[in-house]
Amino acid sequence: MSGRASLTVEEAKARILAGVCPDRPRETVPLARGLGRTLAADLAAGRTQPPYPVSAMDGYAVRAADLSILPTRLKQIGESAAGHAFAGKLGPMETARIFTGARVPDGADAILIQENARVVDGLIEPLRGVPPGLYVRKAGLDFIEGATLLKAGTRLGPGAIALAAAMNHAELPVARRPRVGLLATGDELVAPGAAVGVDEIVASNGFTVAALVEWAGGEPVDFGIVGDDLAATEHAIGAALEAECDVLVTSGGASVGDHDLVRPALLKRGMELDFWRILLRPGAPLVYGRLGPTAVVGLPGNPVSATVCAILFLCPLVRALSGDPLAAKDSSETAVLGAPVRANDSRQDFMRATLAREGDGPPVATPFDAQDSSLLSVLARAECLVIRPSHAPAAEAGAPCRILRMPGFG
Repeated sequence: MSGRASLTVEEAKARILAGVCPDRPRETVPLARGLGRTLAADLAAGRTQPPYPVSAMDGYAVRAADLSILPTRLKQIGESAAGHAFAGKLGPMETARIFTGARVPDGADAILIQENARVVDGLIEPLRGVPPGLYVRKAGLDFIEGATLLKAGTRLGPGAIALAAAMNHAELPVARRPRVGLLATGDELVAPGAAVGVDEIVASNGFTVAALVEWAGGEPVDFGIVGDDLAATEHAIGAALEAECDVLVTSGGASVGDHDLVRPALLKRGMELDFWRILLRPGAPLVYGRLGPTAVVGLPGNPVSATVCAILFLCPLVRALSGDPLAAKDSSETAVLGAPVRANDSRQDFMRATLAREGDGPPVATPFDAQDSSLLSVLARAECLVIRPSHAPAAEAGAPCRILRMPGFG
């Protein structure tokens, strides 16, 4: 256990990801439900694409040699359309009408596009010659049967889904989505749409974190709001454990005040605490530990702090539990400052900022003037986080910096 306040963001992330078992449970899902999932096994092509030479254009299938000397005329002996191939074979000075995607008849080796042909006395007169292979897609141009085209660990986007379909896979082997239990704490919290008392606020963290969990590939499970009561908090934690959540995420109550009961409740339930403070702004009071097989992430209560910590630590954890081999990869990138920033203290700072591009240069990140960890209106407009290392000196506009794009932007 470590409660030292000198733990860096990188160290905290490494310790969280170190607890992920690389052998993740898997399941099979229909192709239509594969978007956003992570392949649990290599996927090989079940067919060759295209399975035979096909035309890339509308026109006429020809023998290129027959067009070497012009003018000439060809006899049309058939037609080839997608799904209705011409079964015959072209001989000398013969052609077949053909349409995009149709099988190229035997004997033909090029396509004369329809704009370069005309019909004269029932015969086809080419207006120009063609080289062999023109507008012909060879068999296997895209892929051949048995080729491994999608590797285990691939996060399935629309392009990968389309490829899997073309490879003739109706089902996909994927890593099981991790179940992430969400528990908000605090006497002051009420659900959106409820009557809000004088000393109450509307709970928003659970919705933000649930969206980030889904974005990272997990399945959020909401355990609602619990007040500042030790026994009630313990009971809610127990409910999440009984639901066999892979991760339990609490929001609020992670600090050391009299009403901060999350850490004591977790410890009473037997949590093995790894750390609870890091050198981070916003979000220093971050709890991480384990309750048996369940990872526990205790987020701060301030909405910006909770969101930043979820992006930095929870999203990589969910991605790792989803089978993503790149979960630990640094996804920050180079940019330049659009406004001056002050010198930083010992905590690594993640400043909410807009993002723009000027010409061919790097993107320009402009931090908002207001960086308070309670400002959701600023967070909602932020397109990136400007990363300020600990003890970084003051920097002027135009100085290089590192940024982390906000989920949903870029």
